[in-house]
Amino acid sequence: MDDMTEQLTERLASDLDDGFTELVRGHASAVRSFLFRVSGSATEADDLGQDTFLRAYSALRDYSPERRRKLKPRAWLMTIAANVWRNHVRTRVRHPVSTTRAEDACGSWPDKSPGPEERAATSADRAVLVAALTELPEKHRVAVVMRYVVGMSYSDIAEAQSCPVGTVKAQVSRGIGTLREILTLETAVQGEVTR
Repeated sequence: MDDMTEQLTERLASDLDDGFTELVRGHASAVRSFLFRVSGSATEADDLGQDTFLRAYSALRDYSPERRRKLKPRAWLMTIAANVWRNHVRTRVRHPVSTTRAEDACGSWPDKSPGPEERAATSADRAVLVAALTELPEKHRVAVVMRYVVGMSYSDIAEAQSCPVGTVKAQVSRGIGTLREILTLETAVQGEVTR
């Protein structure tokens, strides 16, 4: 564990409310980013993120201070976020995310690109990627997002998914392969349309 994580877990152990504020401050953007990438909707990501932190707080209240000290906050939160996402998918009729919906969500993100041309290109690329991610099977999508968007290690993803590291590596590899196929097909279709 690094020093920041140790400080956070010590705070959670000694003062739950203060520690939880730090937990949210330090990990809210990663949780939201993960949920946005798996859902394709900024609104759903915000709602599911709130549910994630509500469940996290409820769980932490029942944990002993010693258990809070041993916590790996990022992996633990991603486990909760993935479970919240899975429960959400199970309880609703799944509607595909359109590219327009993904573009709208991406347009609301602050973009630090210097010019409007670069900003438009980045937003369009991001929208295409978000739409492609929503086409992946759930297990592959979750693994790819945890690895490349959230930046989690394979071992942390394995812990969050309750599966072996080899399974996570396979899920990420298959997910990336499928993404390449989807994006190559998208590029080919766009090339045909512009001719």
